[in-house]
This record gives sequence, structure tokens and C-alpha cells, in this order.
Amino acid sequence: MTTRPIKHSLTLNGHRTSVSLEAAFWDALRAIAAEQGDTINALAARIDAGRTGDEGLASAIRVFVLAHYRGG
Repeated sequence: MTTRPIKHSLTLNGHRTSVSLEAAFWDALRAIAAEQGDTINALAARIDAGRTGDEGLASAIRVFVLAHYRGG
């Protein structure tokens, strides 16, 4: 498994953006979205909307995935 981030384009509320995450985080984000009956774009938009301060989207996604699997 590679630890090098992989860049993907997402559409958040009609706006395109690119996010670089490690493959394990992309896999987990897709699994969580499917589990919640949502698209990866919709889930990422919810994560984006919940950001505070100057936290980057990639960091917010990583923390979200970690919290999800820790039961938080």
C-alpha cells in the first residue's frame, strides 16, 4: 500500500476542488459514504461545512474518518 497522497477532484455545493489523500483515506471515505447512503461529494461537502478556523479540507477529512472508526 502506498502512503503517497492521491489527488482527486470533488464537487462541493457546485464548486470543483481537488483534495490529496492517501489511498486508505479515499477507501474509507467511500465506504463511509456508501454506509450512509450518500455520495462521496455530498459527504465531503458536509465535512467541508463543518470545518472551523483554517483547517484544510484534507485534514478535516482525515479527522472525520478517524473519528468515524473510533466511534466518535
